[in-house]
Amino acid sequence: MSVAPASDPHIVSLVLQSKKALQEGEQICSKANELSATSTQTSIDVLILDAKVKWITDNVLEQLKLAAFVAKSIEEKRTKLNKQVQDWDNLRTKQTDALDKILNELGSQRVPPDFHQTSTASSIFGSQNSEDEQQNYTQSNGLSTLSRSPSDTIQVPRPKPQADLKNWKTLRDFVDDQAIEDIFECMEEEHTIVEDILSRTDEYSEKLTTAIHSIREYLPEMTPPPSIEQLITSQDSAQIGMAGHLESLAAHYDQMCNALREREAGDVFGEDDLQDMNRDTEELPSILSELEENLRSVTATYDQLCQIRDTNQEHIKRLSNVLDELDELGDIMTEMLQTQETVESECEQRFTQMQRHLLTVEDLQQQFISYQTAFRKLILEIARRRVYKEAAENIVRGMMDQLTAMTEEERRVREHFNQEQGAHLPEDLCLCISNYPTKWDISPWAGEVLESLPDIPTDMVTEESCPHGTPLCGEWNRKTSITF
Repeated sequence: MSVAPASDPHIVSLVLQSKKALQEGEQICSKANELSATSTQTSIDVLILDAKVKWITDNVLEQLKLAAFVAKSIEEKRTKLNKQVQDWDNLRTKQTDALDKILNELGSQRVPPDFHQTSTASSIFGSQNSEDEQQNYTQSNGLSTLSRSPSDTIQVPRPKPQADLKNWKTLRDFVDDQAIEDIFECMEEEHTIVEDILSRTDEYSEKLTTAIHSIREYLPEMTPPPSIEQLITSQDSAQIGMAGHLESLAAHYDQMCNALREREAGDVFGEDDLQDMNRDTEELPSILSELEENLRSVTATYDQLCQIRDTNQEHIKRLSNVLDELDELGDIMTEMLQTQETVESECEQRFTQMQRHLLTVEDLQQQFISYQTAFRKLILEIARRRVYKEAAENIVRGMMDQLTAMTEEERRVREHFNQEQGAHLPEDLCLCISNYPTKWDISPWAGEVLESLPDIPTDMVTEESCPHGTPLCGEWNRKTSITF
């Protein structure tokens, strides 16, 4: 079947449309190709930046772990030092309470006035006796030396014990309270100094923890990026599709050019051929649409790669600031560790002195316990000596009475003999016959004075002989069993 010449411009129009479609397709594919090449380089940059970000982030996290370990170490050392201070403080409280207890017991132990008024010696505990007390007692006692008369060996004048026990001194009065207070003040001063030393590192652990948390929060969020391989693969798939469409456009354009040349050569196309040409030409917009869709896919992949690259570049900048903060944190930690070492050294020196104070308090406690025990035994010893003294005086008194009676009897016998026989004897014969019997006097050993013992109330001796059922009761019974 033949076509009219009026149909020739239609073929030309189809050729033009095909050519235009091919040119548009080539432009789209060319742009896609450029984007693909750029995407390849961008993907390489992304991989490099991503590796750098991960490497820096991992190193920062390792440094933060080290900083956290330093913070923990400082806190553990501070806790150890604080525990040492607390243990020392508990021991101080225990020992000071024990010392206060024995001091209170000493304060309740009354001392008879004769024990301190007749002694001019100083107490090793810091006796507070005044010279006036000693002078007043010397005047009231009246006797500085004792005569050697027989009566003095039997009766020695002694001051009477004071009836008002409230005026009596206690064992506590012979303790140097000011020295004890000085020790307590030194202990408290040492404790305050140690607390001040420890306060230098009070906020170290918290500051480090806060800095670590701040740096960790400032780190970029490491969200898993899309697979670069998948992105490039999808882009390649889109380009392959575009290449197929471009080939289709080129083939269609070639067909239309051949048809135009055949028509110009005089060939006549049938109706079916024209319909096929028209149908193929009508499909060109859809092919271009698919090419544009593929271009959008390639562009989207490129944009995504650029976004990942830009994000990593921002991460690099952010990590640069993090590294600066990490360097500053390292300097701070170095200073903190040096300060912590200084604190430990100073505390150890102070702990040595503080332990000496505790030993001093413990020694004082034991010394005062021995002081109290010795005083109780002193009471018993004085009582024992009084028993001995009274027994010895009774012997002297008995001997004096016996010697006096014997002397008196001898005198009467001699007088009777002289009266009866003396007148019958020459006066110059045995001159000694007229002598009276020798009178005797028993006195202390030459150069010694008669022993004077302080007065002790009987109830005090009784109390100290069996204080709360202690073994001193048996000891007192043994010591007072004196037989003559």
